[in-house]
Amino acid sequence: MKYEHMEKAAFLERPNRFVAYVQTAGGREICHVKNTGRCRELLLPAAEIYVQRQSNPKRKTPLDLIAVKKGDRLINMDSQAPNRVTAEWLRTGDFCSPDAMIRPECRYGNSRFDFYIEDGRRKIFMEVKGVTLEEEGIVRFPDAPTERGVKHIQELIECKKAGYEAYIFFVIQMKNVHFMEPNDRTHPAFGKALRKAAAEGVGIFARDCVVEPDTLVIDQEVEVRL
Repeated sequence: MKYEHMEKAAFLERPNRFVAYVQTAGGREICHVKNTGRCRELLLPAAEIYVQRQSNPKRKTPLDLIAVKKGDRLINMDSQAPNRVTAEWLRTGDFCSPDAMIRPECRYGNSRFDFYIEDGRRKIFMEVKGVTLEEEGIVRFPDAPTERGVKHIQELIECKKAGYEAYIFFVIQMKNVHFMEPNDRTHPAFGKALRKAAAEGVGIFARDCVVEPDTLVIDQEVEVRL
């Protein structure tokens, strides 16, 4: 996955979850935050960030916040990136055949899942979750309560009972982590639902990503501890 027109900047402040003020080479500018999570451990004053400049003159915010430096670690925090990079990864043949039918945003029951895949006799629903919360090499999801996430897990259990393969794929938007676990401190109901899903046969797996200021690529499998 490739980003164009990237610039290095410094984070200044975030008046609300949608926008931030940043310092670029051109001065103080307003920037769209492409992640509505809390991200409190990432967006610290003077943090090194990478922004994408947009060419649409009608936009109120000329920049999108894409990545942030946390210590020596570069973290992609674009909430739209996990689905895009997963679509690319699925075509590599690592999970399914390169010529499998892959349909994004597919409805089943009362939910819309990120991917529906048909690969020979395999019929698969997959939900993708981007992970940006890291503490001492351990990554956790979610970073804020997500009733929608719990609902998706419950629906995936129903998919599995109906004879489909069902998966929850955690895309860890950074490298060099030890393992991933549900964030029971923030949303215990999500962890409880995730453990139930695993017991019901829903596949739960995670991979990290190679992150550069202008690229994101899914890389190695990471242990999920439930």
